[in-house]
Amino acid sequence: MSSEPPPPPQPPTHQASIGLLDTSGARDRSPSPLRGNVVPSPLPTRRTRTFSATVRASQGPVYKGVCKCFCRSKGHGFITPADGGPDIFLHISDVEGEYVPVEGDEVTYKMCSIPPKNEKLQAVEVVITHLAPGTKHETWSGHVVSS
Repeated sequence: MSSEPPPPPQPPTHQASIGLLDTSGARDRSPSPLRGNVVPSPLPTRRTRTFSATVRASQGPVYKGVCKCFCRSKGHGFITPADGGPDIFLHISDVEGEYVPVEGDEVTYKMCSIPPKNEKLQAVEVVITHLAPGTKHETWSGHVVSS
């Protein structure tokens, strides 16, 4: 006979084994790789940006550029700087004013770095200064205006 105590009982790991699920009519299905793994956006929106990052951005210089593209359903787009250089990321929460940006709109903006590495830049406090001629612009409330 052994003098070692028996191992402690292990808690059940499956929800059905602890009585949380009714498995009487459940069907067998493979687990989805996306189920339960919702990853939050790593981009700092106006709501999630720290106060110090907001202050640094608001104290920075104002740049000019042209909206390269913007997708309202995805919530982001890009700005081509007037002085050249790589395109700048634009998030929907950083657009000021009543119109949704479209390709060709002239904008002014300030820049903020994107954490965690702070290697890339994001446009903040974006204001449309001139609507692209000959395009239809939509307001945030859904009204369409021709320019």
